[in-house]
Amino acid sequence: MPASNGSFVAWSRMPRIAHAAPRDPRMVVVILRGALDGLAVAPPIGDPDYARLRGELAIGVAGIGRILSLDGFFGLHDAMRTLHDHYVAGDTLIVHAAATPYRDRSHFDGQDVLESGMPGPRDTASGWLNRAVLELPVGDRIEVARPVGLAVSPTVPLIFRGAAPTLTWTPPNFRSASPDTQDRLMGLYGEIDPALLRAFIEGREIDSLSAHGDDPVPRTKMAGPSFREAAEGAAKLLAAESGPRIAALSFDGWDTHAKEGAKDGKLARLLAALDGALEGLVSGLKSVWHDTVIVVITEFGRTARINGNEGTDHGTATTAFLMGGAVNGGRVVADWPGLGTSQLYQGRDLMPTTDLRAVLKGLLRDHLGISELALSQRVFPSSIAVRPLNGLIG
Repeated sequence: MPASNGSFVAWSRMPRIAHAAPRDPRMVVVILRGALDGLAVAPPIGDPDYARLRGELAIGVAGIGRILSLDGFFGLHDAMRTLHDHYVAGDTLIVHAAATPYRDRSHFDGQDVLESGMPGPRDTASGWLNRAVLELPVGDRIEVARPVGLAVSPTVPLIFRGAAPTLTWTPPNFRSASPDTQDRLMGLYGEIDPALLRAFIEGREIDSLSAHGDDPVPRTKMAGPSFREAAEGAAKLLAAESGPRIAALSFDGWDTHAKEGAKDGKLARLLAALDGALEGLVSGLKSVWHDTVIVVITEFGRTARINGNEGTDHGTATTAFLMGGAVNGGRVVADWPGLGTSQLYQGRDLMPTTDLRAVLKGLLRDHLGISELALSQRVFPSSIAVRPLNGLIG
């Protein structure tokens, strides 16, 4: 039962998540599609190998860009001021050197694993967040057939697909997929259907010219209002007394193969837009902020070294961000592997030391009240060895 695009709908008797204590928690999952460069967002300035390895992308050293102070070893990109303000306030936590169990470098498969919660790609047609909704503790008055989940998307993404009903909503001026996503679709169509590829290319050209004239504006320059508008709309729905309680948002464009621009280019603009979206969530969820968790995740990281195009290639470990009044923050959680040549994963990537499923399990257990057994058997199948991270919720 999707909500109409551009409209806010009140759902009477929306189910609330039952707890022994009088709580009404909210949770927002933000997916950054394209693989976030965690070494640029939360640079390990205290690692002696960082500046040598990163060169012109070594944010925070040798006059390359500015950073915001965290714990002395890690800094935060200067564009993330809202995130930093809440770090100082104690309700932002940064998890570094984290990754899903996926170890190849395909966006399609990486996002599949990120959203499905399975050990490998294409293992299921449902998403871990939908399965988590099915495991929520419920009270006698809960109408479990009514949706508690909200997908900010014209269609339900994999993370929310499954048996639990999910609402969808998009801003009124919703735009099509980013050039990065379109490029990947073109690659897929080129392999399976040349005729469809030609039609896709023609449609893309027509859409670009009709929308922007002869000199289309790069989508990264338009990301700010779009990110924020989606976030503000989600927050308004989640904060409503009769609204949903769990939401998923996706932001495209984080693939930085060429001219990454960590200091003042593409990545810096994307981070500023993301920070604006987080600010929109904070503002819209102010009335329920004490019971809110926002988690920002991506399919994998970027290479530790710069490539020949002033960018970074597909990597492995990266950062995740937890933000909200319910978060036990003001710290960086990292079993730091180091950036020495022998310490890199396959000699090229930040080594993963924290399983992202452990982070998500800790949130779902301690914030939403889902049992460890359900998390290991049904929400994240075949993950009994991955224990929930403790102490994420204050």
